[in-house]
Amino acid sequence: MSQKYLISIVGPTAIGKTALSIAMAKHYQTEIISADSRQFYKEMSIGTAAPTPAELSAAPHHFIHHKSVLEDYNVGDFEKNAISILDKLFINHDVIVMVGGSGLYVDAVIKGLDEFPEIDPSIRETLNNELANKGLEHLQNQLKILDPIAFDTIAIDNPHRVTRALEICIGSGKPYSTFLNKEKPKRPFKTITIGLTAERATIYERINKRVDHMMAEGLLDEAKNLQHLQHLNALNTVGYSELFKFLNGEWTLDFAVSEIKKNSRRYAKRQLTWFRKKEGILWFDNETSIAKIINSINQKLV
Repeated sequence: MSQKYLISIVGPTAIGKTALSIAMAKHYQTEIISADSRQFYKEMSIGTAAPTPAELSAAPHHFIHHKSVLEDYNVGDFEKNAISILDKLFINHDVIVMVGGSGLYVDAVIKGLDEFPEIDPSIRETLNNELANKGLEHLQNQLKILDPIAFDTIAIDNPHRVTRALEICIGSGKPYSTFLNKEKPKRPFKTITIGLTAERATIYERINKRVDHMMAEGLLDEAKNLQHLQHLNALNTVGYSELFKFLNGEWTLDFAVSEIKKNSRRYAKRQLTWFRKKEGILWFDNETSIAKIINSINQKLV
């Protein structure tokens, strides 16, 4: 096979992407790139549903627990690191598997990132303070004025996305949206993207069961160990931010767990919205046999 292929597995949280990626890696005797931005951090294991030791030993994985929450690590860093690893892996493999539900990180590997100017870090600091003191809606209103196109197109309920768009607007004096969708260099590999989905009720049931399993596995203790670092951006994520509110005395534990489930369901909805806008994804029900999915992939390999 002269052409190199990246098989990208996407879909909402708790749908079964990890199990499929391992089955794929075994079939093609290859390795796995994780594009789940929450699983990068070694201190966050239970709450991110990171692969278990048994799953990690079933196939070689990259970008699982390779960073600390104390380190700055963003999608630009990941793009550079992932492409570097892929260049090395493609020397000995014709097919590599990538798995993850973080759409921006998936796109960074497949298509490359838009280029933005360097921005004074003090602008981000000011915006983070405004977020903490005045709330997300305050930043959303700023963005709506400075860049209505970005306001209508980005994940407006994601504090990190809103803050990033605003800091570009303020720091460059130009709308964030004007930097998007410029021509990017072509990748030296082709991508086949597999999407897993299910009926909404099934997805929600799987999410609820996963959260219950996480709590039984010790998620509360994991959050306790990270409580002193709750101000870090890496920990501003579903599963931890809710438990911090319980640990801080703001919520009851039952309410915090119910909020984890609710926010996880919302996250899954956003993931599906993101990926369903993409063209060319081969969608499969999560109960589809591995053999059928592999057969569909093999028809596209040349």
